[in-house]
Amino acid sequence: MTDLRVALIGYGVAGAFFHAPLISATPGLRLSAVVTRDPARAAEVTARYGARAVADAGALWDASDDAAADAVDLVVIASPNRTHVPLARAALGAGLPVVVDKPLAATAGQARDLAVLARERGLMLTVFQNRRWDGDFLTLGRLVRAGELGEVTRLESRFERWRPVPKGGWRETGGAEEIPGLLYDLGSHLVDQALCLLGPVVDVYAECDVRRDGVSADDDTFVALSHEGGARSHLWAGALVPRLGPRFRVLGTRAGYLKYGLDVQEEQLRAGLTPASPGFGEEPEERWGTLGAGDDGRAVPTEPGGYAGFYPAVLACLRDGAPPPVEPEEVVRALAVLEAARLSAAERRVVTL
Repeated sequence: MTDLRVALIGYGVAGAFFHAPLISATPGLRLSAVVTRDPARAAEVTARYGARAVADAGALWDASDDAAADAVDLVVIASPNRTHVPLARAALGAGLPVVVDKPLAATAGQARDLAVLARERGLMLTVFQNRRWDGDFLTLGRLVRAGELGEVTRLESRFERWRPVPKGGWRETGGAEEIPGLLYDLGSHLVDQALCLLGPVVDVYAECDVRRDGVSADDDTFVALSHEGGARSHLWAGALVPRLGPRFRVLGTRAGYLKYGLDVQEEQLRAGLTPASPGFGEEPEERWGTLGAGDDGRAVPTEPGGYAGFYPAVLACLRDGAPPPVEPEEVVRALAVLEAARLSAAERRVVTL
């Protein structure tokens, strides 16, 4: 079969370290165009992937542009957050299926409108919630499904960093229109994982603070969720954390799972490894989590990380009609929780969904 031609909009961290390598590693997909105005990045995408550099996203679906006509089969949006909704709407309007990096939108309503548009046009819309395929989260899911923890009563989940000097840029200093801050950045992953593991949420409490000089968006965030099934999730995202907490502490009626350290795949991709590299996604034994109760516990091998499975699932959706790797309706539900968290932090109260 002829490879599907993929256009990637944005070649910053998400585009360069996640999407481009994962697309390139997927048989049946070919990275054919990358939207970037940076000359060095344009040269890199051509040299590394053989993709043409495009200065403006609109050229990808402009029917008057002979070079662009019929040149794209799939659009991947990895540009700044504020551009996600208008670019996704334009691509869907041009009849193109779309992958959007998280967060899909600022509100559940915006995300719902995109989902309706995609459904009306019979097009795939999915979101790159890659942390569903972290090795530690895959391990936790396996343990829960096997009944190893009993009934899960509490999920504690953290994405914490010690970054006292701000990096700058819109993620830390942007206004509300930029959708900046950790609540919508790392919080998109934390909430998505909590919903996947423990199901729908009935109420939300959140604290969103700014701790570092020169930063205007939240960099110290806590979210507490009450799930319909009775379990609770406590979620942290912080950039000024001198002593890191466990990545996961999950408590059940039979046992608990304790895990330190982040999934290795981002670290490996940033180092230039690809899914074809030996040992990609595999965590060394000294970083495994433990399962047990009281003084009894045992190390649990971490499942290999599965980021490399995302784009094959996209391809299966487009060619075979399989479900997308992340359903838009799931993203709408997660955004409703994030909206409630933002309101809770602003008004200092519990918000009922």
